[in-house]
Amino acid sequence: MSIALLGVMAMQYYFIRETYRQKSTLFDESVNASLAKVASIVERNEVLDLVKTQRRLNREKNEAEQRKQDMLAEQLKIQHKIQQLRTQQYDYYQSFKNEEDKLKAAFPNLIYIENWFYETYIRRPQYKRLIEIDVIQDLIPGTTVYQESVVVSARRELPRVNARDDSVRYIVADIDPFMKKASQYVVATLPPQANAQIAFELKELEDRLARLNKEFLANNAATIFDTLAVTGGKRSTVLEEAMFGIELANKPLRDRININMVHALLKEELKARDIQAPFNIEIRDSQKLIYHTSNIASLNTHEQPTRYTTALFKGDVNAPTGRLSIYFPNKKAVIFDTMSYLILPTLALLALLIGSFAYTLSIIFRQKKISEMKTDFINNMTHEFKTPVATIMIASESLRDPEIASNENRVNKLANIIYDENVRLGSHIERVLNIARLEKENLKIERTNVHINPLVEGVLDSMQLQLQKANGILHHDLAATHDLVVGDELHLSNVFFNLVDNAIKYSPSCPEITVKTYNNKGNIMISVADKGLGMTKDQQEKIFDQFYRIPTGNIHNVKGFGLGLSYVNDIVKRLDGKIQVKSEKDKGTVFEIILPLKNKNDN
Repeated sequence: MSIALLGVMAMQYYFIRETYRQKSTLFDESVNASLAKVASIVERNEVLDLVKTQRRLNREKNEAEQRKQDMLAEQLKIQHKIQQLRTQQYDYYQSFKNEEDKLKAAFPNLIYIENWFYETYIRRPQYKRLIEIDVIQDLIPGTTVYQESVVVSARRELPRVNARDDSVRYIVADIDPFMKKASQYVVATLPPQANAQIAFELKELEDRLARLNKEFLANNAATIFDTLAVTGGKRSTVLEEAMFGIELANKPLRDRININMVHALLKEELKARDIQAPFNIEIRDSQKLIYHTSNIASLNTHEQPTRYTTALFKGDVNAPTGRLSIYFPNKKAVIFDTMSYLILPTLALLALLIGSFAYTLSIIFRQKKISEMKTDFINNMTHEFKTPVATIMIASESLRDPEIASNENRVNKLANIIYDENVRLGSHIERVLNIARLEKENLKIERTNVHINPLVEGVLDSMQLQLQKANGILHHDLAATHDLVVGDELHLSNVFFNLVDNAIKYSPSCPEITVKTYNNKGNIMISVADKGLGMTKDQQEKIFDQFYRIPTGNIHNVKGFGLGLSYVNDIVKRLDGKIQVKSEKDKGTVFEIILPLKNKNDN
């Protein structure tokens, strides 16, 4: 049973753990889908704003469009060449960007530094000690939110050393999260972002194109887009949209993001997917953190939360310029909350199973105890029956002796012994049969009028010889003025006999017994007190159990089956009465029987 219970508990644990994993996966998918949709909405809104602006410009230039076509022949060649050079420059920049992305992916904490700073402080070893890398907090203008940024500075200003090349350099810092300082750093160097030769040629061509544009404006040409459109055979609106796209990509990310709108969109999308837990937002550009929110829950947690990230403005000409991140400080609590409908019934059923297991064990131990008590009862009963049987056998064998049979006095004496032992056997048998009848609920109880005082007095008279043999003292005060009850005279006499008999047996020397009757609130109270061995509280709770016998230590003359008080308790209850016991160890015991009087209301 223990192995089965442990197996069930292990299976329940495995089931709950797998359910948690599945819920966690669904949670991650929902959050990532919400992030992707919000990023798409932000980019779409920006594009819609661009389209609105473009439409307005197009309406203003429709009338002048036809006058531009024949003025752009020469500009076409220049534009074509510029486009080729820009493509080459773009390929060169993309190569640089790939290297830069690899570096950023490997080292998230990158800090851009100017080349003059590198030449002045880092390249010269004697001045490296002047460098400081700190994490500072700045208040976002117009808000009460602080943002963290990493700043590289020098403790002392030195004359600048000019840069030797156009390489792009970053400091990779190991920042202590508690001290907010960098304990160590290394410098990562990337090739220049642009090819100098291509840039020079582009500058010349663009200057030349600018001069042509002046001529174009002098001839009532509206914009450079018109010139390029005529030269390339394209509509000017297409070129304007491309240039607007490049211009937007070059704007700071902070100017392209509406923080309040992003927060509201995220909250709405998560709510649509049944996620209403508090969360934190981070927005980063290619260089640093530009926005961050924190709540109290995130400050109190010591666990590293799972971060969900998506790119912002994926449609930009260059690589995406920003990253939108979100994380939940109490993700586990959110997932467990969604599993409450499963966990609570599971725990309830498990508790029920454990309770049933414990109850079964208690029944097993109780049955074991009862079995041991019945075994003791059978052994005791065998001993109690064996003694009178042996006495009868010896007396019977003596009667067979002719010499004894001829002596009338000896024959009468042996006959009396046989009779007494038969009575003793009958008494034992009757007691066992009464208990058996009580258990089977077929013990016949007569309900007649019985006067308690005469009944108690008769029992005490019948026990005078037993008291004299034990050198006992009997005090009795039958003071009840009303003693008529409805009951069974035989069984009530047996009840009183058992109580007095126990008082005699459990008094180690010279029993002193007090029997009283008195009236109280329409009842008759019968009290049997002794000054014998007494009982502990634990023993008092068990004395009415079948087969239970109080240990008597070195006193071995206490005989019985452990059935007397069980019988007494059952008879009293059947007669609508109560029995109470008060006892102290080595000070004595008081049994008190409460029986309702006949015509109780008249008293």
